[in-house]
Amino acid sequence: MNSAQNLWSQLLADINDPNLQWQLLALACCVTLGWWLSRLLSRRLAGQPDAIGAANTSLRRLLTPLLILVFVTLASRVLSTYQSVGLLRIAVPLALSYLLIRAAFYLLRQVFAPDGRAGLILQTFEQAIALVIWTGVALYITGLWPEFVEYLEQTKLPIGRHHESLLVVLLALIWVAITLLLALWAAAVFEQRLMRLNSMHSSLRAVLARVGRGLLILVAVLISLSLVGIDLTVLSVFGGALGVGLGLGLQKLVSSYVSGFVVLLERSLTIGDLVSVEKYSGQIVQINTRYTVLRGGDGIEAIIPNEMLVSQPVQNFSLSDRHTRISSSFKVAHGTDVTRLLEAIPVALATLPQVLEKPAPSALLLSMGLEGLEIEAAVWIDDPVKLKSNSQSAMNLALLKLLNEQNVHLSSILPAGT
Repeated sequence: MNSAQNLWSQLLADINDPNLQWQLLALACCVTLGWWLSRLLSRRLAGQPDAIGAANTSLRRLLTPLLILVFVTLASRVLSTYQSVGLLRIAVPLALSYLLIRAAFYLLRQVFAPDGRAGLILQTFEQAIALVIWTGVALYITGLWPEFVEYLEQTKLPIGRHHESLLVVLLALIWVAITLLLALWAAAVFEQRLMRLNSMHSSLRAVLARVGRGLLILVAVLISLSLVGIDLTVLSVFGGALGVGLGLGLQKLVSSYVSGFVVLLERSLTIGDLVSVEKYSGQIVQINTRYTVLRGGDGIEAIIPNEMLVSQPVQNFSLSDRHTRISSSFKVAHGTDVTRLLEAIPVALATLPQVLEKPAPSALLLSMGLEGLEIEAAVWIDDPVKLKSNSQSAMNLALLKLLNEQNVHLSSILPAGT
């Protein structure tokens, strides 16, 4: 604290010192060397294999402030044996604060914006973090930090039967935020690595990722509260209240969470399956702890609570086989050479790019009546969510072309009296 109080006065004293130029030169060399070395290391990391490069990606944005901090600290230690280093001593907390801000920004974006698109709320939160850090550095440099800490210690807040100082409460919030952010980042990294294991079933990977995230968050909160000396037994009151709330008002929510783990563990549904639940159908693109997202062939996504997947009948079109049959029926007039037409239809449909060779296309005579002969043509496709509409249209066009080539007329029912 005493050294912090003297930083500003030492800087003012060094301004009139002729040896200030050596500090400026050392500071410029530290910044230049840190910037150059970080770019050199980043280029080498970029040339590494994917496994190594992905593991070191988190260091690239932190290399410059980290190296500058190291070099400035070393320069301050070396020059302090020969002259006053007030400027370099102020540069150390400034470089440290810059490193902390860059680290916080990186962790926040990795957790809440992994795609690189930061929303307005996240940007505002980042600006608030930067403002708090720079304010703390300003208080430290100007020597006001001891008075600020003393004020926080003397201000008491009633928490139940106890009275805790504002400093303890703020430290608890800071440690909770730091450990929680680190836990979410570690969970995101763990999930990314886990999803790359093709040897493990996708449902089991999803379960392990969700359980790992929950355990890391719980451990982070407990560790952060222990670091500031808060008795963890006070959480038993909140645990009892939470249990009562879950038992009375959150039955549906808890049911969806439990159902989510049941669905993932029994492996009846996996990401990529084609399912139909009540009036919703589509491909499963996400299986979260509370809900599952279905994406239909028209691009509309339906959010289905996991409770419905357990309590309602679910049609899974790709549990053991993703092949789906689509058909088109029409009636031809009497006198048509049906045998020739039934032989020509599979040949014509087999040329379509979406149609599978096995099972082969088929054509059947379904019924005979006064209004004509009903024929059904059917093909099998591999991905009905994406290809069903296009395949149906292509099949109808191929049938229409074939009927025109063979001069086959479709049947029509004439009105009575004509």
